[in-house]
Amino acid sequence: MSMKRALIQIVAAWAFAAAVQGQTDAAWPEKPVPSTTERVAVFSDKRIKESSGLCRSGRHAGIFWTLNDSGGEPCVFAIDHKGATRAKVRVRDAANFDWEDLALGKDEAGSPLLFVADIGDNFHMRASIQVYEIPEPEIVAAGKPVDETSSSVPKIWRANYPDGKHNAESLLVHPQTGRLHILTKSDDGRCALYAFPEKLEADKSMTLIKIIDLRFPAVVRVGKRPHDNCMTTSACFSPDGLRMVVSTYSSLYEWELPQGVLLEKALSSPPVRVEPELYPQVEGVCYDADSRTIWFTSERLPTPLVRVTR
Repeated sequence: MSMKRALIQIVAAWAFAAAVQGQTDAAWPEKPVPSTTERVAVFSDKRIKESSGLCRSGRHAGIFWTLNDSGGEPCVFAIDHKGATRAKVRVRDAANFDWEDLALGKDEAGSPLLFVADIGDNFHMRASIQVYEIPEPEIVAAGKPVDETSSSVPKIWRANYPDGKHNAESLLVHPQTGRLHILTKSDDGRCALYAFPEKLEADKSMTLIKIIDLRFPAVVRVGKRPHDNCMTTSACFSPDGLRMVVSTYSSLYEWELPQGVLLEKALSSPPVRVEPELYPQVEGVCYDADSRTIWFTSERLPTPLVRVTR
């Protein structure tokens, strides 16, 4: 093959790839759907200064769990709708290397579990990531002092990616299957959803299974850099399993997950974009029990608890 012909084919391939990528990005909505943002409370506990994950309680209505980002204590906090701390629980035998999210699940008997995601890897240096599993702790009754307690000994689920090292800030647990999922994060929006094996194995690093590649687009928004919209910071399945939400620093993206449709097929359709009021650094998002209302928090004090309806 001549050098000229090879060059022509390379240029054509680049043009085709760019066109395909342009079509993919164009399929994602830039215009948001109508929504309402309400700051319901501000956390009174100044120890929660880098809220980097959020999930609703499976035991108590109106209670959420959150945690601090890397370098914080290996603790989870229970917060009510008024922003008051109702429990502080130290996860036994744990270290906060880079905690980035937490999610609600259930054991075989239907009792609620908390999964804490130690999955951050900004420098792509970790040979494996890990998720702590503990029974959801009981919380202190309203009006009583909150003393630190300890969890039971956690189960630790270790995993590695099949295609190299990745940064990630999003842990999802499917409400029906109980399967753990990780959504990776990058500055240019290229990321992927991975699943843990259906049967978890202790004392080894399990290889994650790639479900689908995604690319979150740059979006111009006053007060944010365009690529802030590319970076995925948290994600959650709805309690009924029919929706999935992903937060970035600028937007919320939501997919419908119809029953009987494979997850990768559902996620291959464009999501809707929700544009909540701006907060400095949204890194925790979850659904309420109604599977429609979305809640989020933001890093940096004062830490808000925000409700989004659409």
